[in-house]
Parts: sequence; C-alpha cells; structure tokens
Amino acid sequence: MSDSTQEERYRVGYALAAKKENSFIQPSLIEHSRQRGIDLIKLDPTKPLLEQGKLDCVIHKLYDLDWKQNLHEFREKCPNVPVIDSPEDIEKLHNRVSMLEVITQLNFPVSERERFGVPKQVVVMDPTVLSCGGGGEGLGELEFPVIAKPLDADGSAKSHKMFLIYDQEGMKILKAPVVLQEFVNHGGVIFKVYVVGDYVKCVKRRSLPDISEEKIGTSKGSLPFSQISNLTATQEEKNKEYGEDRSLEKVEMPPSSFLEELAKAMRKSMGLNLFNFDVIRDARDGDRYLVIDINYFPGYAKMPCYEPVLTDFFWDMVTKKSHV
Repeated sequence: MSDSTQEERYRVGYALAAKKENSFIQPSLIEHSRQRGIDLIKLDPTKPLLEQGKLDCVIHKLYDLDWKQNLHEFREKCPNVPVIDSPEDIEKLHNRVSMLEVITQLNFPVSERERFGVPKQVVVMDPTVLSCGGGGEGLGELEFPVIAKPLDADGSAKSHKMFLIYDQEGMKILKAPVVLQEFVNHGGVIFKVYVVGDYVKCVKRRSLPDISEEKIGTSKGSLPFSQISNLTATQEEKNKEYGEDRSLEKVEMPPSSFLEELAKAMRKSMGLNLFNFDVIRDARDGDRYLVIDINYFPGYAKMPCYEPVLTDFFWDMVTKKSHV
C-alpha cells in the first residue's frame, strides 16, 4: 500500500533566483501543494537535471546559457515532462519591442464594444538623437510628453529605470537604446492581469496620474517614475499608497470575459503559461484598452489566493503529462 501511495506523489522541480525563490516558494504554497500530492523540489541549476531524481514538471526563471543548455538536454531525454516555459518563448519578453508585437499581431473575436491595442512607440538607437536635439525627429509620430523605457526588459534594476519626458531637453538624460512610448491619460489606474495557465485574475493598482493640457504646456525636462507620484499626489493620496486605497473601489474593472479572451489569445500566441500583463483604459475612450507591459513569471505571491491557483496549475501540468 505504501508503494502505491508513493507512486501517486508528483515532483515539481523549480529553478529560481534567490530573490524569486524567497517570494514565491512560501511555506503556504509548499503545504498546499503537498496536500494535493505534489512535492516542490529545489533544483541545482549547475548539475544535470537528469541526475536530480524523477521530475514530473519543471518551472524556472533563469536565463544563463549553462541553464538553457541543461534544460535543452533534459527536454531531449524527457520530452513528455512539461517545462514551464520554453526559454525561446520567454526571450521575446526581454525586448520591449518584440514584447508588444505579440499584441499587435493578435486577431481574435471580442465584443463589439471593447477594443485593445498598444501605445504608439519608437525605438531610438542613435545617442545623438537624444543628446543633440534634432527638432524631435527621434519621436516619429509621437508628441511630448512621452514615457522612456530601456529597450531591454530582463528584470534587472536597470530595466526598470523609466522616465516621463516633457520636452526635447528632457531627452538628454536618456541613454540609447531606449523605447519612447506615448503617454496616454488613463485615470491614474492600471489593471494588472495575472495568467496561470487557464486561470486569469485582474487586480487594480494606482498608476501615473493624468496630465492636463495646462501642465503639458508648462512642464519641462524629465521626471523619473519614482518621483512622479510624490510630486503630483495630495497628502491624502500618498497615505493611501501605504494603506487601503478605497478610492479604487469605485473604479470599474474591464469586463472579465474580455480579459479572459485576451489572455487566452496571448497565451496561445506566446506559448507561455505564467505571465502577467498591464492594461490601461484610455481616458478619452472608455472602451479602448492598451497593453503597456508583459512580464514573465511575475510576483504571484501578491495575487489573492495564489497558493490554490498555482497548486491547481501544477496538478494540471503533471496529470496532463501522460497524455502528451
């Protein structure tokens, strides 16, 4: 009987950076999975996966070449074991241009009411465009203000350095290559949509406040994102950032059916199971939604009830394995 019980348990191996492991592999997740017959196994990325015991599924968020080679060899020898997700598919999200191309290439039926897209953006590769002015030639069709983001979106501290640029003078602080994205007023609210396989969960968060025409005309230079909320928020709004923000309760969520269809199409197009995407609602058109960012394997511990959601996903992966 004990042998039978032993055979019914599944082993899900994980390979994560220390910071990610600390936030994601919580005791509550370990226990929740254990009760479903799933053991979460910490993998040593420096050793062959084939030598680390039977694995029924592998989840990971490591990007070095040795790890990719390790995964490649494992997938060749164990093609029926799900690897979540393919390094080649994850790679597309490390570049802010290829990331949003995923959205522009989508074609799926939604309601006649809701529409989706991405903000206009251009990539500046030439440093002289940033430092020498040029009458805004680097902006293409864009108009100030714009949001400046590093081209690389690899999760490093550098990749999160973003600025609001009010004019050509503000461009001088930037370093090429950089992505310039139109700033769209969106009511100061961002919708973060978490995707875990078939599961979709949307939460509301505070975002950059709207910019009035008057402010556009008088503001100069640039502002790092880290300072914007402090400069524009009232003291009451600042307090809300550290407590319960009741003002967001009145903000209407995008229709769940719309988000579920969008997430399903993105998942199919990207070939990814674990990601989130940020959506804003255009203040000028309440039925127009813009996807502004996509992240692989985000901070799921911030998502309500993440333990049962992830455990259900693990279960789906390990039980589907035999049907691949």
